[in-house]
Amino acid sequence: MAVDLLLGLQWGDEGKGKIVDVLTKNYNIIARFQGGPNAGHTLVFNGKKHVLHTIPSGIFHDDATNLVGNGVVIDPVIFKGELDKLEEQDVDYRKSLLISRKAHIILPTHRLLDAASEASKGKAKIGSTLKGIGPTYMDKTGRNGIRVGDLELSDWKERYRTLADKHESMIDFYNVDIEYDLEELESDFFKAIDVLKSLKFIDSEEYVYQAQKSGQTILAEGAQGSLLDIDFGTYPFVTSSNTTAAGACTGLGVAPNQIGEVFGIFKAYTTRVGSGPFPTELFDEDGETMGQVGNEFGATTGRRRRCGWLDLVALKYACQVNGVTQLNMMKGDVLSGFKTLKVCTAYKYKGEIIEHLPYNIEPENVEPVYTEMNGWEEDLTEMTEATQFPKELNDYIDFLEKELEIPITIVSVGPDRKQTIFTK
Repeated sequence: MAVDLLLGLQWGDEGKGKIVDVLTKNYNIIARFQGGPNAGHTLVFNGKKHVLHTIPSGIFHDDATNLVGNGVVIDPVIFKGELDKLEEQDVDYRKSLLISRKAHIILPTHRLLDAASEASKGKAKIGSTLKGIGPTYMDKTGRNGIRVGDLELSDWKERYRTLADKHESMIDFYNVDIEYDLEELESDFFKAIDVLKSLKFIDSEEYVYQAQKSGQTILAEGAQGSLLDIDFGTYPFVTSSNTTAAGACTGLGVAPNQIGEVFGIFKAYTTRVGSGPFPTELFDEDGETMGQVGNEFGATTGRRRRCGWLDLVALKYACQVNGVTQLNMMKGDVLSGFKTLKVCTAYKYKGEIIEHLPYNIEPENVEPVYTEMNGWEEDLTEMTEATQFPKELNDYIDFLEKELEIPITIVSVGPDRKQTIFTK
């Protein structure tokens, strides 16, 4: 059986968690393939809001296995907090949650390094979530990291001490004022490690291979968004992992020829958290309305998201890099009430009109070229079928499908899992 992928096509926060939750009924295994607790996957059902950071979004389905893959970095303290909340909701995660031995562990000193590095940048900071993600991936590629499988070794604490001591010397190098109590941080860390060790560790690439051979269905879940990819995103204002489809191959050990459907998720408009270029960003009343109606605040950090019109240049680029086969449009309901909608269909780049994403999209180089369309007044949140959509929404969908040459198969009209409409 092929492995299907679900990933974000913008700067993250597209609503991946909700769609994974909706689609889980079609899959035996949900597998996270990259990122860490800088992700915030929000699910709403039965009148309650649930936020996951590391645990796959299929965890609330009793008959689904949830795998944290080797490409993920795990903060045991945050992970324990997620498990505690699942226990409060009577979710039996022990039977359905598996952890790859090759996943890397975020140490307390990784978070301190993150804070020191960001503080040292001053106005040039990249907008890190300060979760220690970047330093952990740096240790991974620098071949210094501690992995989940190391917890099964007798000398793992000595390995920890060696790396933590190295980190403290690096923190001193940054020469910034960072106050911390490492002894207290380590106390919480080692308690959380004990909880992590109570879960089932597996050789995940072999597990996934055998699951495929036996005919089990697998959905690989990404975190963040394609425009935050370490290689193909708006560098250096990116995350530290490969958020694109290729990341599923390296983050789970899946061969490229085993990838099936690629579900690409995008908002009906565009948002971004933190620093970095954003060609269609709005600084007017329209942008304010999008943020308020869309409740655009980060699920992980609480930071307000920057809002703007849909950027088709960037979206086409993300579809191309990922090989997207189906599109899911989120937050269509947020655009209700706008008399006119704008879609960026090209850039004016250094005096030339282009339709591809260039190397640099800083505002001094790029000016969006817009196509205007009529908006709609109807409230979409109570709609249950695509036949109820207003003509203007259908025109919007048709326009996007024609431009992207990919079908939009799901339209979300609200945060609840019930507010998900299959259009095809």
